[in-house]
Amino acid sequence: MKKAILVVSFGTSYLDTLEKTIEKAEKQIRDKFSEYDIYRAFTSHMIIKKLKEKYEIFVDTPEEMLGKLYEAGYEEIIMQPLHMIPGEEFIYINKISEVFKEKFEVLKVGRPIFYYQGIEELPEDYSLFIEATKELYEENNAVVLMGHGTAHPANSVYGCLQAVFEDEGYENVFVTTVEGYPNFENVISRVKRKNIREVTLAPLMVVAGDHARNDMASDDKESLKSMLEAEGIKVNVYMKGLGENEKFNKLYINRIDDLINDRYVGAGQTKKGHRVKVRS
Repeated sequence: MKKAILVVSFGTSYLDTLEKTIEKAEKQIRDKFSEYDIYRAFTSHMIIKKLKEKYEIFVDTPEEMLGKLYEAGYEEIIMQPLHMIPGEEFIYINKISEVFKEKFEVLKVGRPIFYYQGIEELPEDYSLFIEATKELYEENNAVVLMGHGTAHPANSVYGCLQAVFEDEGYENVFVTTVEGYPNFENVISRVKRKNIREVTLAPLMVVAGDHARNDMASDDKESLKSMLEAEGIKVNVYMKGLGENEKFNKLYINRIDDLINDRYVGAGQTKKGHRVKVRS
């Protein structure tokens, strides 16, 4: 049986961070699962277009790559998203898997970083994330993590993550988002209430792309950095996407291993002519 792992990310048009994050994650997956062929797809059509026009770099969408894998005779496909939350991009991937499920003997979709929490016999994804990234919080007095945020109900992930940080004793780690809740004003208020005078900003994103460079760390007056500095708070910037962290990428490897061994069933796990129910 021809087997492939399709690594699906939102993508980035910054070639330096592409190499440091997405390619690094793909390499770790390739090294771990040598019996599978590894392929790439991006969910952002805008980034795909930009890479093609600016650099003549060609990346497929998930549906384009699944079509190619079908034509090439692959029978088992593992689709592992590099997304953080089960939001619109994750739904997009699962809809594509529904379209293609009859074409492959096995087609499974892995879960994003934040999925399970507080459910008996299932992984504590939030705690696993904190454990994989704890060096940052332990080496700095106060850390503000900036995620993307969304109008999708999956934005609740960020509030849950904040609560788990506090439950695990990381009371000086704060979560904020560019386009959701908690927003910049929320996090600045929390930092000020604790009389914290110095913070480290870090992306709660796989890549340190546009949002990290502009919305988080630029000198624009509406950036998170500038808004904190305007309140008299000293700001240090940790400009590294999570994909640069090998321990973080191991979380994706574990998700793939879960799929291969049918340990934890999530949305999108299918076999030809059959849909597996989510464990409850």
